Amino acid sequence: MTNDLVIKDLRVNVADQEILKGVNLTIKQGTIHAVMGPNGSGKSTLAYTIAGHPNYEVTGGEIWYKGQNILELEADERSRLGVFLAFQYPVSVPGVSVANFLRAAINAQRAEEGKDPKETAIPIAQFRKMLREEMGKLQMDDSFARRYLNEGFSGGEKKRLEILQMSMLKPTMAVMDETDSGLDIDALRIVAEGVNRNFTPEMGVMVITHYQRLLNYIKPHVVSVMMDGQIVREGGPELALELEAKGYDWIREEVFGNASK
Repeated sequence: MTNDLVIKDLRVNVADQEILKGVNLTIKQGTIHAVMGPNGSGKSTLAYTIAGHPNYEVTGGEIWYKGQNILELEADERSRLGVFLAFQYPVSVPGVSVANFLRAAINAQRAEEGKDPKETAIPIAQFRKMLREEMGKLQMDDSFARRYLNEGFSGGEKKRLEILQMSMLKPTMAVMDETDSGLDIDALRIVAEGVNRNFTPEMGVMVITHYQRLLNYIKPHVVSVMMDGQIVREGGPELALELEAKGYDWIREEVFGNASK
């Protein structure tokens, strides 16, 4: 059995407004799948719903991963199953250092099936070595580990921290919610290299973005277009290039015609 993420007729309300209106989408293991679409199409709502954000009310549909409908699981249970979300706007957590946060996350991941956390906790020396290696790959200074989580971070630093989390936690299904947002070209390249470095045949990656520029660095196998809370088109990498050249209006007209929004 492959570890595909299968979304079936997913419907989601936010603040009593229907945002996702029957999403059908499969992110296959071993593929990078780009989800593109204009502002307000529901892309971030889809990402947060997959991760289990409590403010997103699922009114219909299913999300299957590793033989389970993960809509029945809490957010932390989904994370331990291997689902990871890189936020578009990461939050700060004053008083919690990057190192302590990452070690706690790794230990929570390792302490599965009711095992004694004392027996599964990652040794401090092993953790520090891994952290230094992964921070080095992302061109992050060692002092970064002692800073409080995202407090006073620049936009680029926040996004690098998201990739550092992915590097340390090694998820099997990663959802990247507009990771390119607010990045200059150098930071974009470093973040993209981090995603590519972590990608393996055992992993699935959903890359949510508005623009082709991120996909110049992270090469997708599949591109899906979301509009008005639905997946309306799917194709190969050439579809992203067509969107860059022509925008979204031509798809909107083909799909919705005169009733398009």
